[in-house]
Amino acid sequence: MLPWSAPLAGRLDELVIDSALLQGNPLGDPARRPLWVYVLPGYEDTGRRFPSVYVLQGYTGHVAMWRNRSPYRQPFPETADAVFAAGETPPVVVVVVVVVVVDAWTTYGGSQFVDSPGTGRYHSYLCDKVVPFVDARYRTLPQREHRAISGKSSGGFGAMITPMLRPDLFGALASHAGDALYELCYLAQFGKAVRYCATCVTTTATSVHGGLTSGQGPRSPSPQTGSCSKLLGVSACFSAREDVHPRVAVRSALWGAA
Repeated sequence: MLPWSAPLAGRLDELVIDSALLQGNPLGDPARRPLWVYVLPGYEDTGRRFPSVYVLQGYTGHVAMWRNRSPYRQPFPETADAVFAAGETPPVVVVVVVVVVVDAWTTYGGSQFVDSPGTGRYHSYLCDKVVPFVDARYRTLPQREHRAISGKSSGGFGAMITPMLRPDLFGALASHAGDALYELCYLAQFGKAVRYCATCVTTTATSVHGGLTSGQGPRSPSPQTGSCSKLLGVSACFSAREDVHPRVAVRSALWGAA
């Protein structure tokens, strides 16, 4: 397997989508977002319509990562293309949903694909903007029975809840290591994050909070600052106060906010 890009048998369209649903979001993130749509080989040779699969990325994932190349491994677009070109799967249109310059990217580093007063209306953006946008521009089968959604980690959570909330749109899902049981997978990290922050309040406060609010991310990133920033971001999705700031113990420990 060659360590550089290979030509696709299908086609990958790199689009841009403007959404009023994301305008004025509390973090000031852009409402103009990239959207990638892969169409399988032979799409142009027929007038038939195809089912579609929406793919959601995990926390801190972004569109450029779809082209990340590791030794002896193909990036996702090339892998999917090879499967379709070999005739190993029924034909579909794969829609890579990319939110906020990346898939659900926000100033805090990601989203849980929910409508939140702390981050923005990313669930509505996916369902009420992206889906109609794609159906209007590609020969998809618009019924729920022909539309699926898949994702990993935070994207897996989004893929899991979206058909529950919008069964009129999605008839199938695949959640790969999707976020769940938050009281087990995230709550246990709060004490560790606060303990770490208490030992280096100045540097951590500057790195995590200052970096995130400036949109640059944590400065001098480490596993500890990464945990702090993720807790802040996930809390913003689910536990935002009326002033849109998240209710999170780490914030209280670092910056004196109640």
